[in-house]
Amino acid sequence: MKKTLTIVLCLALVCTSLFAAGSSEKTPAKKDSNVVKIALIIENTIDDKGWCQSMHDGITEAMKQLPGRIEYNYTEKMNLVDAGTAARQYVAQGYDIIIAHGAQYKNLTLEMAEEYPDVTFAFGTSSEKGPANVFTYMPESEETGYLSGLIAGMTTKTKVLGLVGPVDSGDAARYNRGFVLGAKAIDPTIKVMVAHSGSFSDFVKAGEIAQSQIKAGADVLTGSSQQALGALRAVADHRNADIWWVGQETAQLGIPEGYKVIGASAYNYAAVIIGLVEKLDAGIKGGEVIPMNFHNGGFRFEFNPSLKNKWEGAVEKKINETLASFRAKSGTIDYMSVDYSKL
Repeated sequence: MKKTLTIVLCLALVCTSLFAAGSSEKTPAKKDSNVVKIALIIENTIDDKGWCQSMHDGITEAMKQLPGRIEYNYTEKMNLVDAGTAARQYVAQGYDIIIAHGAQYKNLTLEMAEEYPDVTFAFGTSSEKGPANVFTYMPESEETGYLSGLIAGMTTKTKVLGLVGPVDSGDAARYNRGFVLGAKAIDPTIKVMVAHSGSFSDFVKAGEIAQSQIKAGADVLTGSSQQALGALRAVADHRNADIWWVGQETAQLGIPEGYKVIGASAYNYAAVIIGLVEKLDAGIKGGEVIPMNFHNGGFRFEFNPSLKNKWEGAVEKKINETLASFRAKSGTIDYMSVDYSKL
């Protein structure tokens, strides 16, 4: 009995240690006073070719740009209950910034921030200012959606487009409406079919929606968040058909289904992370919204070099002109003017 109890206790200690540590990009034996410890909590995985991967990639890019300044750890596949446990473990380990990457973590983050006022928390997307130790971040993704809409509008032969969203809120809603405006700027008679999977990670549902839109005539589709990968896979099922995708994550260009992706935007979270480190250096622990747009380097855009025949010439010129205008001034797209009931 004593031997069995000892084994159980040892296993429990090992599991607790592994859960608390997650997967580390860098784990110094001793914390330097100049090092900012950043923990990331995500609903999906760091290689989901979407929402979660974009933040992970942003943090690792910030580490390269700020050598020696950042210690980083992450925990994947976190529901709300487990996220709270992980956050408390990161607090106990002395992390300076805990990022709960998703609007679903809002209430949890605010509760944790009140419980631990000396720790900085961040979550997004949200345009609301948080308390003194909470940063929020909001991608103004109507800009990336507008670019995707321009490409789709100039590519479609059927004048029918498919849009597979997760939920109609936050940056996803902004992206979707920007897409509609971009497509309509090319041709007001274009039909945009808008549908939501109801989830940020339901690949199966997103795929089903995309297939139904393709059957209804859509020949260019798009979507945001990690669920969009399911819709892209549905597009890729039509290998020899003139059916294409414009993306909200540049990682999609390099995956097997990427042969269908004409171009894609991406969130450059490195700008947010570097900004957070600079804020902490200046003694600011929260209470601000960090916007992301092309003007401040928060977005990137890439064409698929393997599909030059789809974008060289008029499409490329239009996108470059639009990018130049976005980089010169933010807030130029009135996404709130889109009324889905009138599409």
